[in-house]
Amino acid sequence: MRNLLALHGSLACLAAWCGGSQPFEHRVIYQDTKFYSAFPSIVRRADGELLVAFRRAPERRHLGEAGSTHTDPNSQLVLVRSRDEGTSWSEPELIYAHPFGGSQDPCLLQLRDGSLLCSSYGWALLNARFAAQLTNTLRHGSFAFLGGYVLRSEDNGRSWQGPFEPPHVAADATRDIFGRPTPAYNRGAACQGRDGRIYWVVAANRGLEPRRTETHLLLSSDGGRTWAYGCPVASDPKVTFNETSLYETPKGDWVAFMRTAGFDDHTAVARSTDGGKSFQRWQDAGFQGHPHYALRLPDQRVLLVYGYRHQPFGIRARVLDAECRDLVGSRELVLRDDGGNSDLGYPWATLLQGNRVLVVYYFNRENGTRHIAGTILSVSEL
Repeated sequence: MRNLLALHGSLACLAAWCGGSQPFEHRVIYQDTKFYSAFPSIVRRADGELLVAFRRAPERRHLGEAGSTHTDPNSQLVLVRSRDEGTSWSEPELIYAHPFGGSQDPCLLQLRDGSLLCSSYGWALLNARFAAQLTNTLRHGSFAFLGGYVLRSEDNGRSWQGPFEPPHVAADATRDIFGRPTPAYNRGAACQGRDGRIYWVVAANRGLEPRRTETHLLLSSDGGRTWAYGCPVASDPKVTFNETSLYETPKGDWVAFMRTAGFDDHTAVARSTDGGKSFQRWQDAGFQGHPHYALRLPDQRVLLVYGYRHQPFGIRARVLDAECRDLVGSRELVLRDDGGNSDLGYPWATLLQGNRVLVVYYFNRENGTRHIAGTILSVSEL
């Protein structure tokens, strides 16, 4: 089935919050049983149009495979549009198809001049014997890592410039399929600072056996075309940090919300109080979930959304203070707990008219085809 939202409207249901209940409106944004759709991001344009980008790949279970995975040679970056506050959505438009492999996790960033950035990374499917001969290359079976890239659009996402290749982070020990130092990459939100520069936290593979990633800050002064190294963000001999979303507080602190491994899926946070020149030692946020997106609400509080890949599987959020300091004491909001398994999440959010928020994510029910869904919240109820 195609774009069920346009055909069937929306479904309202209840979710629990701190012992009470609150109505949320759940919507299907894009679903097609031929495609595994995942990892969305969303922006709201100045004229109110909503753009949702996501990764779309063939539903391999319909082609004789036992299942679909997060590495696929045919995965592409696409977007859909809504001009009616998310009630109906356009057919998918191609953002980019990588010439050497499948692309992942398109992360949108809207700059103040109206231009759009989309960061991603890719995996190449290689001959198994050739893949096994690669040295210091991150691999999943016969898939080898291509590294990250950035696209730019100056016409509302109708066409895209690039890809622009980020620099290699010196701490990263890996090389791509051509033997070059791997370009920097990340899944998570970059942010344009009050100084106009773009701040982007990327992951670096310190080692492969065992694999351990840490995070570093990159900066761009020319709208994402070129990047310079900033500083380390988080590293630990036992805990792994990767998919990171960055947020600038009203007072100018930079807060990095990081996915972890080897830490019971606890969220970790690193903070910079000197404008991104350095980050303080990372802290345990005190709750489980990944990855994250931080949205500033009209009253300066922050809605932090994240996937929850533990039973009951679903989507959760927390309402933080304006400076994101009361993490442990923040209230948790259960947006959904009806997921079919742990293969879901990766939420992103934007404000709608009428003092509302649209949270987008990928989802499955009863292990069905992964699709892009959304939940609408009322800010006045948060």
